[in-house]
Amino acid sequence: MTTQSTVKKGKFLYEGKAKKFYEAQEADLGIFEYTDRATAFNAKKVGQIHDKGAVNNQVSAKLFSVLEGKGIPTHFVKLLSDREMLVRRVEIIPLEVTIRNRVAGGMARQFGIEEGRRLKQPVYELHYKSDPLDDPLMNEDHALGLGLATEPELKTIRELSFQVNAALQEFFKARQLELIDFKLEFGRHKGQVLLADEISPDTMRLWQFGTEEKMDKDRFRRDLGKVEDAYQTVLTRVLND
Repeated sequence: MTTQSTVKKGKFLYEGKAKKFYEAQEADLGIFEYTDRATAFNAKKVGQIHDKGAVNNQVSAKLFSVLEGKGIPTHFVKLLSDREMLVRRVEIIPLEVTIRNRVAGGMARQFGIEEGRRLKQPVYELHYKSDPLDDPLMNEDHALGLGLATEPELKTIRELSFQVNAALQEFFKARQLELIDFKLEFGRHKGQVLLADEISPDTMRLWQFGTEEKMDKDRFRRDLGKVEDAYQTVLTRVLND
């Protein structure tokens, strides 16, 4: 458990699907407050998962710290409390990256392939960040043509995404969890591209080694039950050094 910080929350700026964002004392910093609100299918399904905010905050903080240790720049500064973290304020690039190590979810539906098939190499996907459009798949030419990102930014995003994949696969394997796929977001901060948003059971698929039991938000999406238990298990393993 984390202790309460002396950093004070400033002006409320906005609320996303699962987090609130506030100004911090320094102009280029902000505070994420993680909530228990759960959404799926771009907020078409909404509910609550008890203590999800605390889990996702602490899991994200640990994973950001692990990635920083691998030389991957992130917006994370430090934990403030069980549900709050201090971050660098970024201009979010309106792209979502998905890295897939096995077929699941949208890829299974889109290509009519059975879920769980192992891919011969990780698959890198770009999506246009738009809930009303269900985050449509796009390529780098779309991103360049629409002015969403520059060519150097896209190169950096791709390179960092594969670095994140390699680091997280290793991290979770040591904790008997298999990283199936995950979503990333990036932002601009003082001319640098930073990994942003969160990395948690909300934004990745994690399967138990051996049984392939789902340990992520698919338990909520698919009404599999024991959602809170899965999140708490992930938290325990992530924090277990």
